[in-house]
Amino acid sequence: MSYTASTSKLLAPIFGHEKMSAVFSDDHFIQQMLIVEGALATVQAGLGIIPTDAAEAINRAIPSFKPDIAKLQASIDKAGIPVPGLVGQLRQEVGEPAASYIHWGATTQDIVDTALVLQMGQALVILEDRLDQVIKRLAAMTEKHRHTLMVGRTRSQAALPITFGLKTAGWLAPLLRHRQRLAELKPRLLVVEFGGAVGTLAALGDQGLLVQQGLADQLGLAVSSAPWHTQRDTLAEAAGWLAGVCGSLGKMGQDIILMAQSEVGELRESADKSRGGSSTMPQKSNPIISEGLIAIGRINAGLLANMHHAIIQEHERGTHGWLLEWFSLPQMFVHTAAALSKATFLSENLVVNHEHMLANVKATNGLMLAEALSLALTAEMGRDGAKVLVSAAANQALDEGRHLIDVVRKKTSAALDWEHLRDEANYLGETQATIDQVLGDV
Repeated sequence: MSYTASTSKLLAPIFGHEKMSAVFSDDHFIQQMLIVEGALATVQAGLGIIPTDAAEAINRAIPSFKPDIAKLQASIDKAGIPVPGLVGQLRQEVGEPAASYIHWGATTQDIVDTALVLQMGQALVILEDRLDQVIKRLAAMTEKHRHTLMVGRTRSQAALPITFGLKTAGWLAPLLRHRQRLAELKPRLLVVEFGGAVGTLAALGDQGLLVQQGLADQLGLAVSSAPWHTQRDTLAEAAGWLAGVCGSLGKMGQDIILMAQSEVGELRESADKSRGGSSTMPQKSNPIISEGLIAIGRINAGLLANMHHAIIQEHERGTHGWLLEWFSLPQMFVHTAAALSKATFLSENLVVNHEHMLANVKATNGLMLAEALSLALTAEMGRDGAKVLVSAAANQALDEGRHLIDVVRKKTSAALDWEHLRDEANYLGETQATIDQVLGDV
């Protein structure tokens, strides 16, 4: 198998995402670093720090410049970072006298971090679009099934009646919060990194902050209150957002798997019976999309730990923390894009078996009405008396395969509206109001 599952040609349908992989490809990362170098030269020329003709020569060369990857690899092997070798090759391409003004007053991490921010900004456009698609489709599903009765389960056991629309509202609500979190995160995340060797911008004298602001403006980024060479909290926050989205989608996948079990039969991932087929058991339709959602959710949760480890860095410029980020963050973005694509598929193709849902409700023989009966009988015999009677009746109903309402009626002369109590659809509490609240946030 490939070194990383998201880049594997075999496993890409599970873990990969072509468009997101392109954003975090080597070629695109190099391009972003060159864009930063070109923008830096432009800003510095405008401030009179470097000659205008030097900035023009640098920016003329960048669009067609193709670095020698083998030489760049050799340089990284020696330096441990990509910028020195890349700048060296660019200087050769540009030639003197302009070559000397490339990377003026900057440090390697300024270029790498800012290029990463540009990549993340592009990546978030993809993720936002996918997230919005999933939200819209789940909202439509919630509205469609707001009255579709089903078994509500706690700790994997039948508990109280709910509707499938309430369940899908439960899938939808965290995605709405993730969308809000992202709006709050982006101003902190999409900021330029420009601090020079130790964050003082000493090489630029009293023009350092002017260059910093100009570079941010040139790249469409914001400026943070201080250089963040070894303050990596916002990158960890972004990773937390990615893991959170995948975890919420994984919860949806887990529900779907449980509801798609043969003996439950309430859902299918799609109407295409050829999907998820077995090599030897043709009757099976494995929930392969939901499996992927759960796996990705757990993988990103594991990678998140790396990003939190990377927060702990040394002094003004760190050592190994970068490497943890380079290994983890691009994968997390690709995985999240893959998960959102899977969730889009499910929200478009999920087959809801109303009949099985209702059959599973009926199969409980009224046991999900135990709470409703206890509350109704409390007025007649007190809370403790009602609980004792209904508990005994529930055990009897289980043993004899009888409906709970029928058993309870034999044990009490209470004048209750038994037919009303018998219908699980009459014990849904604030289901519709809750659905309305969730849909109101869409």
